Amino acid sequence: MAENKPTVIVRRVKKGGHAAHHGGAWKVAYADFVTAMMAFFLVLWLMAATTKPERASISEYFRNPSPLTGQSPTPAPGMAGPGGASTSMIKLGGATDVSRGNSNDPFQNHQAERPVPQEDEREREKKQLEVLKQELEEAISKSQALEPFKDQLLLDLTPEGLRIQIVDKQNRPMFDMGSAALKTYTRDILRELSQFINHVPNRISITGHTDITAYNAAHGYSNWELSADRANAARRALLDGGMADDKVTRVVGLSSSVLFDKTQPDNPINRRISIVVMTKAAEAAALAGSGQEVALSPTVQDADIQAAQGAPAPAPAAAPVSASP
Repeated sequence: MAENKPTVIVRRVKKGGHAAHHGGAWKVAYADFVTAMMAFFLVLWLMAATTKPERASISEYFRNPSPLTGQSPTPAPGMAGPGGASTSMIKLGGATDVSRGNSNDPFQNHQAERPVPQEDEREREKKQLEVLKQELEEAISKSQALEPFKDQLLLDLTPEGLRIQIVDKQNRPMFDMGSAALKTYTRDILRELSQFINHVPNRISITGHTDITAYNAAHGYSNWELSADRANAARRALLDGGMADDKVTRVVGLSSSVLFDKTQPDNPINRRISIVVMTKAAEAAALAGSGQEVALSPTVQDADIQAAQGAPAPAPAAAPVSASP
């Protein structure tokens, strides 16, 4: 009976552990995803934080990864990448200072290409003077006091600034012959101009000119003194018209050394007063050349005061060429 007993077969199924269904491969994939997202947002930030020229410079920089402009790095032995490019760090040593202008840094190059602020300032000032010239031309044509004398008011732009020249005419001189006394209409012209000058931020220079006719007077009084006295008389008329005293940078007498009409040295147009609305550069040059304050000689002061009152100017002991305000 024992031989007829059925055989019991036990089948055991070996089940894997919980970790078999959840390996570490997902961590690698997640790390790759995070790295890609970080790179993506970094590119977005660079695109937003840079200009188009800077992005072009960055692109050019990565096309030629050499740290020195015009030089190719020497690849380290056994460390050459595709195309022969070096994949190792290059030791530049102490002889080469990349940060002193030899760098291919696109940001540094872009900064160097930007316009110099001084150049922008000069260009802006030039445009302002052009606008002032147009405004003054319109004001002269509309002013009852200035319109009759518009042919004696010459406006032009010079490297020093906007120049306003008041010239003599054959039958309409600005001063009495050989005197620094202003004619009544000349004083009116200067008073009208003082209002215009007072409304611009620029300072001015005043220059007196004479023709080549010799001024024969005792004690050495010549065209040099006469031109300086006339320039100073013009300054006083501008002040009487309401111009601020600190607007004047210099007052100069040039005699007949700078003729308006060189072909006819005795032409009345050579007798003139030049008022220059100066640029900042011209003002700085004038102050640097003569100092911030230049004392006016007592002789010129007395001559100017008496000339303004209509009295003959006394003969000075010296021949001043330049005078301060």
